[in-house]
Amino acid sequence: MSIKPDHWIRKMALEQRMIEPFADRGLSKGVISFGVSSYGYDIRLADEFRIFTNINNTVVDPKNFDTDSLVEFKGEVCVIPPNSFVLGRSVEYFRIPRNVMTICMGKSTYARCGIITNVTPLEPGWEGFVTLEISNTTPLPAKIYANEGIAQVLFFESDEPCEISYADKKGKYQAQQGVTLPKV
Repeated sequence: MSIKPDHWIRKMALEQRMIEPFADRGLSKGVISFGVSSYGYDIRLADEFRIFTNINNTVVDPKNFDTDSLVEFKGEVCVIPPNSFVLGRSVEYFRIPRNVMTICMGKSTYARCGIITNVTPLEPGWEGFVTLEISNTTPLPAKIYANEGIAQVLFFESDEPCEISYADKKGKYQAQQGVTLPKV
């Protein structure tokens, strides 16, 4: 298995629709970078969010998630409460080939501000918008910006396709469209 460089990512995005919309380069002054990089792709954050709130004193339970603990918000800037998190989604829609696995890491610009982005791997055969969990680890409110870079996806290609893909397993998060909450 090998990590894939920018020209491979560009080719897969354009020829096989692996990433849509695809940004070749997203470097602009005053904007957190996005688009293809040397060995990955910096995804953008869409403008729809679910902000965690504790107004109902709910216990967070992945097997019985209380949707009342999240407030929906749409906008270009989202403020994450201190020591809390928001759920967001990528601008880009991904179609991961059967012989590719990805790992997603938060961007250093946000990490240096105590803002951590958590994403699980995008498995072979998975497709959809990526749901992102963005944590504010600071005791202060923190801003995140829609339509700018939030995390980097690294692509690993195997010499052969997997035997059973996420699509074959009919995974519960297959083809997710918006910010997707936990499912069991």
